[in-house]
Amino acid sequence: MLTLVTSDRFAGHLTPPGHPERFERAEVMQVVAAEAHAAGWSVVEPRTATDEELRRIHTERYLREVMATAGRPVAFDPDTVTSRESVELARLAAGAACHGVDLVLDGRARTAVAFVRPPGHHAEADRAMGFCLFNNVAVAAAHARARGAERVAIIDFDVHHGNGTQHSFEADPSVLFVSMHQFPCYPGTGAAGECGRGAGEGYTVNLPMEAGCGDADYAVVFDRAVLPVVRQYRPDLLLLSAGFDAHAADPLAGMQVSTEGFGSLARRLAAVAGEICGGRIVAVTEGGYNLSALAGSLRALTAGLAEPGLGAAEAVPGSRERGERALAEAVPVISRYWRL
Repeated sequence: MLTLVTSDRFAGHLTPPGHPERFERAEVMQVVAAEAHAAGWSVVEPRTATDEELRRIHTERYLREVMATAGRPVAFDPDTVTSRESVELARLAAGAACHGVDLVLDGRARTAVAFVRPPGHHAEADRAMGFCLFNNVAVAAAHARARGAERVAIIDFDVHHGNGTQHSFEADPSVLFVSMHQFPCYPGTGAAGECGRGAGEGYTVNLPMEAGCGDADYAVVFDRAVLPVVRQYRPDLLLLSAGFDAHAADPLAGMQVSTEGFGSLARRLAAVAGEICGGRIVAVTEGGYNLSALAGSLRALTAGLAEPGLGAAEAVPGSRERGERALAEAVPVISRYWRL
């Protein structure tokens, strides 16, 4: 049972001409959501994140600064720009992620997928960056913890490292953060040696990958590093930062993942979630800037999470050389904390 959480209001976040994070992305999301609804899936409107939910991740000073810009366009940095409705819609995006958590923890859905914009995983506690105002998936993870989940795992396969998510939980062993991302690439964080600090050491797992990685590279890294760590952690809930800018057609990076490659990762994740946490997954959209690739990847993600199929046993053809090199770099660090 999969539920989509989304709204056509997300098209109201406007960016300057030529900006990759454009309103047409929201229109693509609504087309895919309408298809899902016609096929019998549940599609629900999100709620707005509360001040309390946002404060669990963002500083009071930063929230005041962002809220003060409501109703007018602002450039927080050269990449992160807003329009009149953007602050309200950023709150709605974070609320959609929390709504997904509520649906899953309350047993009203086994899996929830939030189609939202603006994205969130680059937003720091006190700073907007990388198109992001509020860190949607981090707010959702903190919400799950506040609701009683003892352990939450976040997997991030966006092509860019989720710096804001990592920094939100790098000292917190109750939230596992696992990221596979192109490196070096914006924002420059996510080296294999970044593994958390204090009580959270070992609960940040970074898998930097070189440009050119395709489906088989992603599958081997998933199978030999991401999923073994998640199995050992045994979270009560899995969260997914679902960015699709590792797609071969995406203009912002250099990966070669196919639409079906994202479906394969989704089936793998759903199969493992079925083993360890009753299938409870909440996915939240991040990047993905080629509109056709975004549409196909959203379809593949939702279908893969709804029907795990063969899951981790599924073979993926193609070269794994780049994936093997990524593992050779990261496994010596990860193996200090987890069995691989």
